[in-house]
Amino acid sequence: MLLVDTHTHLYSSEFDSDRDEMIQNAISKGVSKLFIPSIDASYTQKMYDLEAQYPKNIFLMMGLHPCYVKENYLEELKHVETELSKRKFAAIGEIGIDLYWDKTTLDIQKKAFQFQIQLAKKYKLPINIHGRDAFDEIFEVLELEKSDDLFGIFHCFSGDYEQALRAISYNMKLGIGGVVTFKNGKIDQFLNQIDIENIVLETDSPYLAPAPFRGKRNESAYVTLVAEKLSEIYNLPIEEVARITTKNALSIFKNC
Repeated sequence: MLLVDTHTHLYSSEFDSDRDEMIQNAISKGVSKLFIPSIDASYTQKMYDLEAQYPKNIFLMMGLHPCYVKENYLEELKHVETELSKRKFAAIGEIGIDLYWDKTTLDIQKKAFQFQIQLAKKYKLPINIHGRDAFDEIFEVLELEKSDDLFGIFHCFSGDYEQALRAISYNMKLGIGGVVTFKNGKIDQFLNQIDIENIVLETDSPYLAPAPFRGKRNESAYVTLVAEKLSEIYNLPIEEVARITTKNALSIFKNC
């Protein structure tokens, strides 16, 4: 049974004491492909180091996380552009809009988001969207940029049924992680109305660990628990959930 973690922050300091053990544990459980989103320039070398250690398992994205869109965002975007010109990446991400932490940067977050979508089109890459308290704002930008060459993943999807359908209408898969196992997560209440062909698995580790580990450190091996929950929701064998969601992920990350 092969699984894909489409979103994991393996460079996080929370893994400093046992990173190799954690990665090996994930691989041993069939989580053979691990996709790492970028945050800002300060993490780039850590990402490259991890890729060098696990070239068959780790695949990198490049982008500027919306929470790190600050006064120096043009400099950060230049870094993204430079790195994209030098080598191959799996996707542009994670990018998007976050209004949970700071609403004052909305204008420059939207500019950074749109610019990076345009980079994704230039390099024929998928995007990996981070959205928190910002569905309307994200859809506004996606509406401006919608086209056949816009595609990707709506990471850590936590919206409602209508928002799910709208995200899918922009050629996005829904990234489903630990939230689907939460009693108050709500997405489990309508997910079976969404064709599983639109779903990919993720952890967002070290954040958002699924039940029964909620509140503790998340890790990529726990994507198996997300698959188990989807097996219940869709009334499918877990092997079938793994097969379909892995196929879905690789249809987005075409060169991996």
